[in-house]
Amino acid sequence: MFFAIEEINNSTNLLPGVFLGYKVYDTCGSMARAVRVALALANGNEDTTASSMATCTRPAQVQAIIGETSSSPCMAIATVMGPFHIPMISHFATCACLSNKIKYPSFLRTIPSDYYQSRALAQLVKHFGWTWVGAIRTNDDYGNNGMATFIETAQQLGICLEYSLSFYRTDPPDKIQKLINTIKTSTSNVIVTFLSHMDLDKLIHELSYHNLTGYQWVGTEGWIFDFYTAAKDQHHILDGAIGLSIPKTHITGLREFMLDVKPLYSSSSALFREFWETLFNCKFNSRGAKGNHRHCTGHENLSGQNNSFTDMSLMPIFSNVYKGVYAVAHALHSILGCNKTCSKKVQLDPLMILQHIKKTHFKTKEGEEVYFNVHGDPAAKYEIINWQPRENSIVEFVTVGLYDASLLRDKQLNLQNKSLIWARNSKQVPLSVCSEHCWPGTRKVLQKGRPICCYDCIRCAEGEISNST
Repeated sequence: MFFAIEEINNSTNLLPGVFLGYKVYDTCGSMARAVRVALALANGNEDTTASSMATCTRPAQVQAIIGETSSSPCMAIATVMGPFHIPMISHFATCACLSNKIKYPSFLRTIPSDYYQSRALAQLVKHFGWTWVGAIRTNDDYGNNGMATFIETAQQLGICLEYSLSFYRTDPPDKIQKLINTIKTSTSNVIVTFLSHMDLDKLIHELSYHNLTGYQWVGTEGWIFDFYTAAKDQHHILDGAIGLSIPKTHITGLREFMLDVKPLYSSSSALFREFWETLFNCKFNSRGAKGNHRHCTGHENLSGQNNSFTDMSLMPIFSNVYKGVYAVAHALHSILGCNKTCSKKVQLDPLMILQHIKKTHFKTKEGEEVYFNVHGDPAAKYEIINWQPRENSIVEFVTVGLYDASLLRDKQLNLQNKSLIWARNSKQVPLSVCSEHCWPGTRKVLQKGRPICCYDCIRCAEGEISNST
């Protein structure tokens, strides 16, 4: 966000002579805190430090909000912001429920709705012939809504669920044990997930303890491209996983901006100290250094580091934040009638800004189109990612296909001619069916009390034939 604002403020083409200001708040994963901050912003009562009170004229009310990350906090904030018509653009909240413009009239996002992701997952499962699967979801708005849509679509495609379980990282031990027992006694080999990376990290720990390996995992953007989840999977629970990810992108200058820590370059800054010590495994106070921690000089080479902070390919979400900020800027550019200069006489109004954001249609400097549909959602495109284990327990996220919801249904899923690696390091597509196909000369008889995917193959009666499956 800082990067996008600095670019805009230095631009002579977009909002010339107008400088955007900002306030940054950490909701700390708390919906109560998120709503409290939102109310303060809406009322113009947010705390302002003396240093930020420089000669800056601004309206009492915030004009737009970029965030939040998760669906549930977004629902809470959007409910508060709706009556004020204050635009809210999220970069990572995917719940299809947020497309409801009656409940959330001022909410928009730069990440596709799970309305599309859930259907894409069902098509992916169907493509590989998996008709008998298990399902695990995060027990929140993201997981429950996403999985409900997946189940509905999967049933339409002839896919049956052996079980569908909810999970949350703070669940009591007895509930977690029930989940483990269900997986242990299941006959399906594929587990479809709608999990956040935080919940999956906890689940991996539990599965490792019970040595539950060898399952084929299917994931969403919540974890399929997460560097830390892969690093924590030391027992290779997720090897061979396949799922949907936000398409990788590149923003010129972003990496250099991230590596420029001069604004923080002071060992007296608590933020800088924590960041630097964690990144380089050192301590500024050598007397407090223990074990393998060495002394920090503050002049370590950041560009030589290879981690999730410096590797922009692992963070396509940055692009979504970038696009959200630019959407607001383009709306303001239009309202203020900017050419070589912008009008200073226009009285800004959140509703006016919201209406212009909804209509905005522009290209980023990398050529990517940005616009919103009537639901405030962007075009739905995903990369299909396969977890392929390499040497030294490193996992490579390999793009093996694309999904584009804007195409005709039979053209939406496009798997590339690449070698996939599956669970147990196999190169053969896993089999996950309740019952095998019945051969000619036999007929299906549904098993009482079980899904339609479960049946017995009975020999045809005398005088009857069956020549198809």
